[in-house]
Amino acid sequence: MRILVLGGTAFLSAEIARQALAAGHHVTCLARGTVSPPPDGAAWLPADRSHGPAAYAAAAAAAAGGWDAVVDVACDPGQAREALEALAGAAGHWTFVSSCSVYADHSVAGAGEDAAVLEPLAAGTEPGAGNYGEAKSAIERWTRELAGDKAHLCRAGLIGGPGDGSDRYGYWPARFARDSEPVLVPDIPTDATQIIDVRDLAAWVLTAAANAVTGALNAVGEPVPFAAYLEESRQVADGGADVVAAPEGWLAAHGANYWAGPDSLPLWLPPGHEGFAARSNAAARAAGLQTRPWMDTLRDTLADERRRGLGRERRAGMSPETERRILAGYRAEFG
Repeated sequence: MRILVLGGTAFLSAEIARQALAAGHHVTCLARGTVSPPPDGAAWLPADRSHGPAAYAAAAAAAAGGWDAVVDVACDPGQAREALEALAGAAGHWTFVSSCSVYADHSVAGAGEDAAVLEPLAAGTEPGAGNYGEAKSAIERWTRELAGDKAHLCRAGLIGGPGDGSDRYGYWPARFARDSEPVLVPDIPTDATQIIDVRDLAAWVLTAAANAVTGALNAVGEPVPFAAYLEESRQVADGGADVVAAPEGWLAAHGANYWAGPDSLPLWLPPGHEGFAARSNAAARAAGLQTRPWMDTLRDTLADERRRGLGRERRAGMSPETERRILAGYRAEFG
């Protein structure tokens, strides 16, 4: 296939490009390349999508024979619309990597693709972390409108595996591996965790393009109880630290943050999100999605964490200083 990746230089889009090249496809990446260049073997169209429609002129010219597949991972509805307007007519298949964050309700475990989605982000509104789901919903709308029955809306869950810059899935195995000090955890043993390995997601994007899979499909792995994930994290790290499980309400009141970001306890979800990490992947599996065992992803993630440095400053997770402070407060109150 002749594949155009809008991106191709970071995490998922780079993995898609690498796997496509390894499979013998002709790959072109449209990207700024300021962080890193595209993988060796890919054609590179340097472009900054923030510069407007002109960014796609080279890709449109290069598509004289048509693109068999285009893959976009955009978060900005304006940029996504401009790409669709310039290129969708020349594409045989269009994948937009969306997110399960588009869903309006995260309280129901096992929900599928027929669940209601958020209202699209209003035109002219600046996309950001606070309206991520709405922005992805807006791009889904544009993709449906402009790519029509060629569109695959790949609704990814939390993406994990080597190279994950969000630092969420790797926090717990890295924490057990970092030192033997007590580990503060939320007391949520039965709550679900759910990820998809970046390598499996990239393979699914390419499989879906090759097989002309279309429509909205949840690209997620199987739900795993937090207690099982935490114990496997301890085992794979060969960690001997004590675990201190504190009640959710107490943690939230004493400076521990949910899910991601500074001083968070990653994968701990706020109330009302009981189904966020327990969505159905049945439709995607029926269409060809395959995922490796989550324990393999965890092992490879820890190896990547070790390479990057267990004591580094993280985008998600609790700093040692905050963890010690909260643990001291917990012991003073509960003994």
